[in-house]
Amino acid sequence: MKLSLGFSPCPNDTFIFDALVNKKIDTQGLKFDVILEDIQTLNDWGDHGKLDISKLSFPAFFRNEHQYQMLNSGAALGKGVGPLLIAKRMVNVPDIAKCSIAIPGEQTTANFLLSFAFPFAKNKTPVLFSSIEDAVLMEKFDLGVIIHENRFTYQQKGLIKICDLGEVWEERQKAPIPLACIACKSSLDVQIKNHVDNLIQKSVEYAYSNYPEITDYTKQHAQAMDENVMRQHIELYVNNYSVNLGDDGKKAIKQLQKVYYDIFSLQ
Repeated sequence: MKLSLGFSPCPNDTFIFDALVNKKIDTQGLKFDVILEDIQTLNDWGDHGKLDISKLSFPAFFRNEHQYQMLNSGAALGKGVGPLLIAKRMVNVPDIAKCSIAIPGEQTTANFLLSFAFPFAKNKTPVLFSSIEDAVLMEKFDLGVIIHENRFTYQQKGLIKICDLGEVWEERQKAPIPLACIACKSSLDVQIKNHVDNLIQKSVEYAYSNYPEITDYTKQHAQAMDENVMRQHIELYVNNYSVNLGDDGKKAIKQLQKVYYDIFSLQ
């Protein structure tokens, strides 16, 4: 059986899925048609049920619970992992309402956390996540919400942090931040879903057993990224929740879901 599988080219995802897609573990008859895309593209595809298995930002998953089921493995969730609101020069909080803001996608958790921290920030434009730093530097936008490896590179480019949006969530909610999950088509046989979940867990465990090695697969998709940045990326976004969400992870997701519906029901 062959299933379509979508995730991002970022080091945390290629680290998690390397063993699975490159057959370093026994997939026991399952084959995968692998598509690597940025998270907003995957979120958009989720609305159309395009892939059998896909990484989805939690807001996108909440929108599509009628056709996707969350798996226990492969998720991005934790503390200190939130997106950052950055700028070229200091901006006072009251002025954020007047600022133009580049976001990595409307259905991203990053956009949700921006709305959670600054509900009055409305002038938002979706931009490919890897282009946001340069867009702010070139003054196409006053502010940008950065995710992934840009968390480790914005200062080198002369940008400054206005707010750690994840810290706002953690301080107010006293809970870790659920960023994204791996979701499987609900229409798939339950045995297949459980099998995929088990394979992803084995893939993460295999990657951990060989860390701190950075594989060619991760290097290939990280392109010009420094290996130190790759390791920072992996160590920040891959953790025990990526192996298995557990009760604590599921509780944090339910908490995010409640606040998500509370916020967006008012918009």
